[in-house]
Amino acid sequence: MPEASAQRALAVSLSARSDTDLARLFAERHISPSSTWRDMFDAAEALLDPTSVARGLPALGRDEAVALLDAADGRATTGDIRERLASRALVGDDGFPFPTVIDAARDILPSGIPDAAAPHRTRATPERNGAASEAVFTNAASLADILMQTLDAPLGRIGSGSLGAAERRRLVEAGAVTTAAEADLLVGLAAEVGLLGTNERAWLVSPAGREWLRLPTLERWQRTAEALRDALPAAYRSPDGGWIPTEQWRSATPFDPEGPERADLWIKRLVRWGLLDAAGHSTPWATPLAEGGDVDTSSLRELLPPEVDRVYLQNDLTAIAPGPLAPHLDVRLRSMAARESRAQASSYRFSAATIGAAITAGETADSLREFLTGISLTGLPQPLAYVIERTAAEHGRVRVITDADSHLTRVLTDDETLLRSMEVDQSLRSIALTRTDDELVSHVAADVVFWALTDAHYPAVAVDAAGRPRALERAKLAAPEARTTAPLDAYDGLIERLRTGAGDSDAAWLERELDQAVRARSIIDVTVRLPDGSARVFRLEATGLGGGRLRGRDRAADVERTLPLSHIDGVARVD
Repeated sequence: MPEASAQRALAVSLSARSDTDLARLFAERHISPSSTWRDMFDAAEALLDPTSVARGLPALGRDEAVALLDAADGRATTGDIRERLASRALVGDDGFPFPTVIDAARDILPSGIPDAAAPHRTRATPERNGAASEAVFTNAASLADILMQTLDAPLGRIGSGSLGAAERRRLVEAGAVTTAAEADLLVGLAAEVGLLGTNERAWLVSPAGREWLRLPTLERWQRTAEALRDALPAAYRSPDGGWIPTEQWRSATPFDPEGPERADLWIKRLVRWGLLDAAGHSTPWATPLAEGGDVDTSSLRELLPPEVDRVYLQNDLTAIAPGPLAPHLDVRLRSMAARESRAQASSYRFSAATIGAAITAGETADSLREFLTGISLTGLPQPLAYVIERTAAEHGRVRVITDADSHLTRVLTDDETLLRSMEVDQSLRSIALTRTDDELVSHVAADVVFWALTDAHYPAVAVDAAGRPRALERAKLAAPEARTTAPLDAYDGLIERLRTGAGDSDAAWLERELDQAVRARSIIDVTVRLPDGSARVFRLEATGLGGGRLRGRDRAADVERTLPLSHIDGVARVD
């Protein structure tokens, strides 16, 4: 099929597709929603450009790649594979690839597609199962630590999208991971399953990640395991909804030069999460998931250490958990104490600073006492009770409230020294505090004023209209969706323009062919319909197009001819 004919055939095919199918095609082919295409012919020309085709081929799975190369050798694609390739604008309605697709495919794989590796199965052993279950426990805890660290401060990203060196070091020093490579692996895993999102400059915990932190360990693992299976590249998935043997992942995307590296990364992720053992085979509890069913948590539950819901509170302001502390208790305890060690028996240390941070986040002396007494095996030690009382009293000295009538933010305190200090503190210039009688007021929102005072180390607490402390959430969460492909509705404007520019497809195609001939100063045969109904062919060197007319030099007659486009029935280039 000549290139021009291929473009026209694809343009006609594109015109017949629904808006949703077009948007999905553009997203899969990584087309920018801001493309300046005017009509479907522009779209077809761009989609068949060799560079664009080369970008589209790596996403093909092995069966699609094999079918495409077979079709390039004369065996047309059929059935579901043909529909999938046609949806990506790689084959025409006849099932054969477009010329530029054939050229690109043969350039990437001149020797064809190597045979797939044969599945290799070995018998599971108690040692491998034990190591995999340990990976489940360890990495679920590590991922929770990463999310906790990210709630405190977003994880910065470099230009490539990966973690910066400083952020890797922060996670290692905090004990969330042991190596920088582990940090990259777990952050990437969290991003794939939607626990982390991005604002382009940093990784942020998503709403789903915030909810995940409060789940029991086994439920954390199960949700993430199912999300990992669903996030696997389509080329790794099996028809039953599971995944193909991992030995075949490296060759699952033959046109993708980064395919083997991507396969290795996914295998590492699944090994980390205990879905695969050290040999790369599905663990007993993951086998149903690999076969398209639901994960089996019963066999895993037996291998995980039991969680505890009590701790020992000690006079030295520490808490000792005699086993893995239930996640929802761990999360809350860490909001009021610094964790000093993480293992099956973790330790936490209280201080005026950690108690103060908890009160800043909305806790009160009563809520702290109630929570700690409820989880303590040793009651509430007097030293800890004293720190809570003293810190709570100190933190209540500065109160931040929104005035119901004026909507101004009021800063109240009974300490005149503190009031004067805040009034002249240059670090608070951004919130523009103004003295009014025995209080300070600001036009800035109460939340912003509160965090500014907290950052300046004033003992501030946010209160409601009744004077009760209220919790403020400082952690910035990621948007719920954080996918790398453009959302389909982003293409609405482009698709509308393509539809509007379609008009009479035959006339549009003719004008396009003539415009290209003029640009190339090509020799063309132009078929013109004469007034008497007959047709005549003129061989011209195309020189101009405009005002509804074609201009060209008739070399045979040595004259310049001007032909109305409305009378032109066809055009063909002369080789």
